[in-house]
Amino acid sequence: MNSLAIKAYDLRQDVLDIIVSGGGGHIGGDMSSMEIMLTLYSRMKVDPRNPKDPDRDRFVLSKGHCVETLYAVLADRGFLDIREVKAQFSRFGSEYIGHPHNTIPGIEMNSGSLGHGLSVCVGMALAGRMDHRPYRVYTLMGDGELAEGSIWEALMAGGHYRLDNLCAIVDRNHLQISGNTEDVMGHHDLHARFAAFDWHVIDVADGNDVDQLNAALDEAERTKGKPTILIANTVKGKGSPLMENRASWHHHLPSAEEYEQIKADLAARKEALLHE
Repeated sequence: MNSLAIKAYDLRQDVLDIIVSGGGGHIGGDMSSMEIMLTLYSRMKVDPRNPKDPDRDRFVLSKGHCVETLYAVLADRGFLDIREVKAQFSRFGSEYIGHPHNTIPGIEMNSGSLGHGLSVCVGMALAGRMDHRPYRVYTLMGDGELAEGSIWEALMAGGHYRLDNLCAIVDRNHLQISGNTEDVMGHHDLHARFAAFDWHVIDVADGNDVDQLNAALDEAERTKGKPTILIANTVKGKGSPLMENRASWHHHLPSAEEYEQIKADLAARKEALLHE
């Protein structure tokens, strides 16, 4: 029994509650990226009692529209009060807005304008090397986001400077707001493309599998002389057949009936894991 895999369904329920309370959110990508962020934060060197520790690991949610999952994971790690997030999300004057806001403990940068996260993380990784700091730097990008040219400039820089303290992850769910990524802007053979920029590339067959993610992150930490990128193959809307692999759930406010169905589906998935 994997406790993180089970916890992922509890946090998916938190995300569902946050979105319904706030009147909307990017639920499809939230659900696909849950295991990625949860697994990452289970191993990152961060401390909610000292969120500005100069030796802390850094994480930037480049696909900042999936902030609801980041809020749920940060709350699980003790940075936030999930009850406060649910009560205040998207309310007037609240810091808990629909994209990361770096006045909130545990959030490194404001993000959501797609294509910027990897560039910032290249700078963070370079700074860590220059300052002789032991921290690692992580970012999570969406596959639709890869159409941004700044991503490829950052990939070029990361490879050139051999930033082995940098690990990027792609939430490869094959869907974006406009539909299938391959119809909008094809990503033929991402592995070869990333490798051509001198990155160590790891294909994660099931990016919603905690064990596979942990093995890939272990490999990334062992890799020296170049940065690492994980291609995590995930399911958009993971957790309920109502949402899974549907572009229409990229941003969606569930109705009362949909809320109850998703809640029941999440509970059933969790129960199945408990009995494995």
